Amino acid sequence: MTSPLLSRSGAVDSAAPDAGVAWHYGDPTAEQRALEAGRAVVDQSHLGIVTVSGPDRLTWLDSLTTQEVKNLQPGESSEFMILSPQGRIEHVAGIVDDGETAWLISETAPGLATFLDRMRFMLRVEVADVTDQWAGLGEAVSSPAAEGEPVTWVDAWPQIRTGGTTYVEDPSATHPGAARAWRLVLVPRESLTAEVDERLAAGWSLAGTWASEAERVAAHRPRAATEVDETTLPHELDWLRTSVHLHKGCYRGQETVAKVHNVGRPPRRLTLLHLDGSAHAVPELGANVLLGDEEKVVGRITSVARHHEYGPIALAMLKRSVDPSAVLTVPSDGGLLSANQELIVNADGFSADRPDKPGPTMKGLLMGKGCAADGGDMS
Repeated sequence: MTSPLLSRSGAVDSAAPDAGVAWHYGDPTAEQRALEAGRAVVDQSHLGIVTVSGPDRLTWLDSLTTQEVKNLQPGESSEFMILSPQGRIEHVAGIVDDGETAWLISETAPGLATFLDRMRFMLRVEVADVTDQWAGLGEAVSSPAAEGEPVTWVDAWPQIRTGGTTYVEDPSATHPGAARAWRLVLVPRESLTAEVDERLAAGWSLAGTWASEAERVAAHRPRAATEVDETTLPHELDWLRTSVHLHKGCYRGQETVAKVHNVGRPPRRLTLLHLDGSAHAVPELGANVLLGDEEKVVGRITSVARHHEYGPIALAMLKRSVDPSAVLTVPSDGGLLSANQELIVNADGFSADRPDKPGPTMKGLLMGKGCAADGGDMS
């Protein structure tokens, strides 16, 4: 779907995965500053929205996903994943419940709705992909919806939610994303332009995905459409902060999550790259990350942004063994760009609360006799 806001003055369409909404409206630097100041709105109408209704909805979603959502209160936001039996990420969704319906915001809405619909069995739940009826508006606001306001999902990143953990090198240090506020307000699609105009009349401005993506990348915030491939584990992205509850009941992929956390190490690590901006070039998504004079491939670029303060930055998935102090290079239209690393997932691959040694409660996991929903051991 193409957003009607692309007809606004100066609007430039985004490229995939944000095609259909504006990349910017003519002045991306000013737009990013306005967004940081909490007085800009970002068109996020390209995101998918799935509803789950019925009295069993929260306990049912709790049984299928990585997060504990069975006690989610009306207006409360959370985030979950659906994993493969081998613990790889298949779907990620933000969730907010209004007391009658759980609203799921996802970049894989059709596949998510299909999966959930197959898993209903005899439970009292109804699943619907309502992307054609509802749209999201992004705001740099951290507060939930007030009474009478539309359903609103608030991003908890980079909080470590109950049951979660982190893979950063120093958990006591202030996280780069601590100052970033972000929420998605869900509005009827036919009301999208009216909702935006109401904000503009109040003194806000329009910002494009150039601005919102630059803020996301600088905050070390992973995204399903860019950082996730068919082999991605949550640990590699430090996504156990907000999306995984390590102590809840059984769900598909749980055994792999526990094994990697307790006795293993993620094979890759997400890192922020500060790119040489002198050539005024940036790499393409998926570009190889190279190490040394022999230009050995050690990873790939997953997100690229131009930040109004930091210049060109990128998220990259690297082999965990790459020396964190090594200067890397990335191909671009302007030639090879040097790239310095800013750690996200630490190089030793240990979480902040990794057990010192296997205990009696881990014997089942070590023997491959954990959660029956997994369907098998990690390959």
